[in-house]
Amino acid sequence: MTQNPPSSLNLGVIGNCAYSALVDERGRVVWSCLPRFDGDPVFNGLLDPSENGSFWAFELEDFARSEQAYEPNTAVLRTRLYDSRGQGVEIVDFAPRFTSRGRMFRPLTMVRRVSVISGSPRMRVLLRPRFDWGRFVPAVTQGSTHIRFVGPGATLRVNTDAPISYVLAETFFLVDRPLNFIMGPDETLATGIEDTARLFEQETIAYWRGWTRALSLPLEWQEAVIRAAITLKLSLYEDTGAIIAAMTTSIPEAPHSGRNWDYRFCWLRDAFFVVRALNSISEVATMEEYLRWLMNIVVRSGGGHIQPLYGIGSEETLTESILEHLPGYRGMGPVRMGNQAQEHFQHDVYGNIILASAQAFHDHRLFKRATLAEFQYLEAVGEQAFRVYDTPDAGMWELRTRARIHTSSALMSWTACDRLAKAAAALRRPDRIRYWRERADTIRARILKESWSEERQAFAESFGGRDLDASVLLMAEVNLIDPNDSRFVSTVEALEKSLCDGPYMRRYEAPDDFGKPETAFNICTFWRIDALARIGRKAQAREIFETMLASRNHVGIFSEDTHPVTGEMWGNYPQTYSMVGTINAAVRLSANWDTVI
Repeated sequence: MTQNPPSSLNLGVIGNCAYSALVDERGRVVWSCLPRFDGDPVFNGLLDPSENGSFWAFELEDFARSEQAYEPNTAVLRTRLYDSRGQGVEIVDFAPRFTSRGRMFRPLTMVRRVSVISGSPRMRVLLRPRFDWGRFVPAVTQGSTHIRFVGPGATLRVNTDAPISYVLAETFFLVDRPLNFIMGPDETLATGIEDTARLFEQETIAYWRGWTRALSLPLEWQEAVIRAAITLKLSLYEDTGAIIAAMTTSIPEAPHSGRNWDYRFCWLRDAFFVVRALNSISEVATMEEYLRWLMNIVVRSGGGHIQPLYGIGSEETLTESILEHLPGYRGMGPVRMGNQAQEHFQHDVYGNIILASAQAFHDHRLFKRATLAEFQYLEAVGEQAFRVYDTPDAGMWELRTRARIHTSSALMSWTACDRLAKAAAALRRPDRIRYWRERADTIRARILKESWSEERQAFAESFGGRDLDASVLLMAEVNLIDPNDSRFVSTVEALEKSLCDGPYMRRYEAPDDFGKPETAFNICTFWRIDALARIGRKAQAREIFETMLASRNHVGIFSEDTHPVTGEMWGNYPQTYSMVGTINAAVRLSANWDTVI
């Protein structure tokens, strides 16, 4: 029997904006939650590689090596497995997504197609889903061309033209023709198995190629931007419009750190950055979907407290618990379900809501532009931002045992008021322009005065504080301060001395609930790249960006963190924040198209 490789984040991502799956370099599905991103991981091998874990593998006899890459400009993944004699098979994995009968077709269906590349290889199918976070082994029933996995609340059906007896017995057999596997709800197919799989593949490839062709790409680093954009799109839960922070839970931020969190929810902060990045390359449909979800949150809040995150169905309660029976990624528990941060007060949330909505007041391409009605709802959010901007909170890094008046939270409260003034201008409401401009100016003056540390010659992480924090780099990105202001330049230099390990940047210098951070937080490195480009150090910014691109995995995707010594990826995956950074840096640093055309 082939020894399974140790868990790693060298994973391909497939999905269709309804669910997703992670596929390792040998073509094993090691993570997939159903019936939606925050659901039960029916394949959980990423967190439980033991015999109790669940996965779906095509195991080649006498396996020697593998290759994996995406069909260019799509979310269709190709994995090639070779034995020691050079015989091989190709696995094509995808989740169907295309327009059918006037609507987007995105079923809870995974298609896996196996074909021979060379020779006459022998292979076996290991198809071992589980339910209830791996605790429930399903009952198995079969038909002439299907297998059913029956759980307490769900049944999965795999339609296949492979020999059912060999699949059920996990027996090696000769692959002498193309094989198709279609896993989904317990329903019969309308057409033949091979015809369905072939049609779904053709239509899904055509959809993604058309989607990619509509992007407004920078001249340089196009493949990196395309992969980042597709990965961000796959993080959209299209049914409601929510955008998840990552597809996994409990991948540690650093080895044996205990910093294991469930990211399968919609953080309003992260979602804003996703929307902003996709908007910058002319993909505004995600913003329109997200604003549907966001306005439900805004209206429901009635101008009061808004949580930093919600479930993808707008759930408010995301009770955090530890699943003791799962060993965790590389045995590094705990495995958490839910996230206690829903209880936090994080005051940057109000600015993130208004920033995410701002373009809708100015962009004439949208199917539904923001009107006075949306503006009035958002004004209530702005009032809350002004009320709380100079009061302590947990901050954007979600510190569980410490509250301060965080500069980054006050900064986002300023953006709330500033963007409301600009939205009022678009709506031709001069009285509201003055109202919000006065409030923005009040907050800005307080930030520039009270977050400045004369001792550190930098903007500190909190009013009256001295500790440094990478999030103050956003001051230039959201246009609170001219990047050439000597105070901002000095801040960049101070942060580099304190927080950088070579090209990589950590979040903050002060110890938190778990001690001092060991790994670099990718989005902070990208904020540094942006700041360097703005203050005139563009060559250095390009150099660091190239280093970051080299830190991605084999299919061009980032997790949350990078270890500055080993270069290994840590933290939940794929991390939307990190993919946002890829797009932002490429757009900021690329040469213009008119230099070559």
